[in-house]
Amino acid sequence: MEKQHSYKRYQRQMILKEFGVRGQQKLQDAKVLVLGAGGLGCPALQYLGGAGIGTIGIVDDDVVSLTNLHRQVLFSTTDIGHSKALRAQHYLQSLNDEIIVEAFNERLGVHNALPIFSRYDIILDGSDNFATRYLVNDACVLLDKPFVYGAVSQFEGQVGILNVINLVGQPAVNYRDLFPHPPQESEVLNCAEGGVLGPLPGIIGTMQANEVIKFICGLGKPLVHSMLTFNALTNQVYTIDLTAREGSRSLIPADKAAFEKMDYAWLCGIKSPQQEIHYDQFKSLIDNSKVTIIDVREMEEVSLVDAFVHQKIPLSSMRKEVPAIADDTIVVFCQTGKRSMQAAQLLFDTFGTSKKIYSLHGGIENWARHQEIT
Repeated sequence: MEKQHSYKRYQRQMILKEFGVRGQQKLQDAKVLVLGAGGLGCPALQYLGGAGIGTIGIVDDDVVSLTNLHRQVLFSTTDIGHSKALRAQHYLQSLNDEIIVEAFNERLGVHNALPIFSRYDIILDGSDNFATRYLVNDACVLLDKPFVYGAVSQFEGQVGILNVINLVGQPAVNYRDLFPHPPQESEVLNCAEGGVLGPLPGIIGTMQANEVIKFICGLGKPLVHSMLTFNALTNQVYTIDLTAREGSRSLIPADKAAFEKMDYAWLCGIKSPQQEIHYDQFKSLIDNSKVTIIDVREMEEVSLVDAFVHQKIPLSSMRKEVPAIADDTIVVFCQTGKRSMQAAQLLFDTFGTSKKIYSLHGGIENWARHQEIT
């Protein structure tokens, strides 16, 4: 804090009597890992970087797509097709050249979570699926790392701080105390499937950043072992206190070796991709007159597809009655490939091996992304 330009950069928060030079020094000394440079991660990264967190890590193996831009406003159209982690690193270093920004352009898994997490003080989770969230929770418990949780769906978001140890008379609360067992795949829709109002992840992601700063500096009352819920339609906010659940710790791997053997995709009911078809294979089938292509999204869902001939049979209708299909090859698709896997299973249960049945990997969203790149 000796440089004059550092004082000017952070002056507006340093003049807060509760914050001061000491608070800024705490931020400068802190190391925060942000998981996902998406709807939650983008606003969190911007405000953590602007506030002067000394070292920020970004984990994300995805690339920027056009569908991201309505809510992931850290990026622009020129970033489409490029690594989110690397582009976010570039923008944060442009925002603040006094901090260290480390990019991990890789998928988070049991093989790399513990080594990466161990380098940071606080883990901010901006992931959008349950398999990753349970993995993050378990890794944080094993390493005794505070876990700043955030989630959004449609018009509602949640934020809180979990796994904080050394609270007098209160054991640390982890995510499994809230939800001991994960829902099965597609029981709860993610943003790609259920949609989300653009500003909502911005609000929740900014709240996550605010909680990180409060926690590091000891300001106010951080949401430690509490869950705040915000409704974007009504502006209603309520907070509930969380307590540890007896036996929840037994659900977490006992050590590093056990953690690395965990299959979180299986835990969350994600089926193997043996029935999936990828972009290039699908492209070669589009003009085949002997292939039936089915959109299993609901009738009101957008965007509509007019690039190839297909039928519209929502998954909800298919669960009631599988239609008669003459062609020997069937390809089903949805928004991101999750519901279409369920549809493929329903079709397989009906037709067995008499037909070749495929789900479009990554859904129409992934197909459209390849169209943009090519």
